[in-house]
Amino acid sequence: MSNSSAIRKPREMTWLPLPEVPSFQARIVTPVLRMVVKRWPRGDYQALVRRARRLFGLPTWMSFLTSRDVTYEEVQGPDLCGEWVIPEANYYEEKVLLYLHGGGYVSCTPRTHRPITATLARMMYQRVFVLDYRLAPEAPFPAAVDDAVRAFAWLMEIGVKPENISIAGDSAGGGLVVATLLRLKARQQLMPACAICLSPWVDLTGSASYGNAESCAMFRPEDVSAFAELYLNGASPRRPEASPLFGDLQGLPPLLIQCSTTELLFDEAVLLHEKAKKSGVESMLRAYPGLSHVWQMFIGLIPEANVALQEIARFVYAQGK
Repeated sequence: MSNSSAIRKPREMTWLPLPEVPSFQARIVTPVLRMVVKRWPRGDYQALVRRARRLFGLPTWMSFLTSRDVTYEEVQGPDLCGEWVIPEANYYEEKVLLYLHGGGYVSCTPRTHRPITATLARMMYQRVFVLDYRLAPEAPFPAAVDDAVRAFAWLMEIGVKPENISIAGDSAGGGLVVATLLRLKARQQLMPACAICLSPWVDLTGSASYGNAESCAMFRPEDVSAFAELYLNGASPRRPEASPLFGDLQGLPPLLIQCSTTELLFDEAVLLHEKAKKSGVESMLRAYPGLSHVWQMFIGLIPEANVALQEIARFVYAQGK
């Protein structure tokens, strides 16, 4: 067992000024993403799934690059699969971050998101459990929500107190974070201490304004409808567990939302933040200028990734008891 008594955490959260322009490194990475992702062919759903599973997230063969100072333990059960990311240094044994990866509900795995999860485990000095939830179209809505709620319950079953659990996710995983909270609230169940949404996808209707349709380096508005159709499989996109933006957010735990000012989902992040605030939720929106969707994946490549993940770690610490 690791000795957590040697670790001290900050007691207050101080928000640092955001950069006014993207870094030089980001201005190199973003055009590359535009060429690789935004220009891919559209129209064939099966090809869309194959392409997403090939391109989104860190390639499996590169995952060893994220293994510094952490160990990985696979969890394979009849109703729960995932991966523990465990810091090798002293860590808070009682605290856990539950992470829900993105990928449009059709792609990615815990392994693809190791740049984020391994970095957070090191920064936060705590374990991260990355859920390997079922993907569409093989397992459509609400399978991902079912799996996320089950993962939260499992953490409590193994002895982690809800006030020591934080929950985070990116893109579709960011929307899944809020959907999970809405399910817990509807069932009058215990909540985690806080939630973090990275570029969250919270409106699957395809009717958002998408003011950044041209500036976004990765996606077009029609991509939203395509991924949503694959995930929903005929279910209404206005159901709160599908599009949490339409849910009652009152009573949810403190929320941190990170997004880029030029990505397609920027408007959704702003609307989620505004609705959360109006609902009495303690919400903080951090909009970074000119970056790609889920730039936090590019830790070691662009400085804004390190800044954003440090911010998440400090936010979680600030919610601690």
